[in-house]
Amino acid sequence: MALPFEQQPKESCKAFAAFSLYLSLGPQRSLGDVGQKLGKSRVVIERWSSKFDWVSRVQAHAAHVAEIERKVIESRAIEKAVEWSKTEESVRRDAWKKGDVLMEMADDFIERWRNCSRVPGFESVVRCLELAFKLKQFAAGMPAEIREVNTVVSGTVELDWEIALKRIYGAAAARRAELEAPAVEVEAKRLQDAGT
Repeated sequence: MALPFEQQPKESCKAFAAFSLYLSLGPQRSLGDVGQKLGKSRVVIERWSSKFDWVSRVQAHAAHVAEIERKVIESRAIEKAVEWSKTEESVRRDAWKKGDVLMEMADDFIERWRNCSRVPGFESVVRCLELAFKLKQFAAGMPAEIREVNTVVSGTVELDWEIALKRIYGAAAARRAELEAPAVEVEAKRLQDAGT
């Protein structure tokens, strides 16, 4: 089956050539330009355009080209990702090997220090081991540093006064507060009534 922008069944070679020219004119295309360039009347070009649906075919061609471009971009992105992955793997392997060498050097240094009467610089061993561990962490994809994250949480606290009183003063104080509450409300009501 032919794609919409290829020659269609029952489409003559002349009609297809006219469509191809129309397609090639780009966004500024017009039926009048096609007729003028081919030496055909506008009526013939309009008939071919209508009969073979040039507008839809141009849209199908644009969608087809866009899809090809998307696939090319996607393919390039995949190639780059594979390339970077290979590079990263190579760097990790190299870091692991160097970490091994540095650890061997540190072990050798410690052994010589034990068998020697003079005291070597212990800082060198520590630095060597620190670098070796960082290389190994990098090679294994682990973080080289652990950072403390401080966050501030804010919000409101709702307090049930009855429960709070029971916890602070016991059940008896809570009952006493309950008994006193209506008296306060009555007194407030009496003062309000007296004021009016």
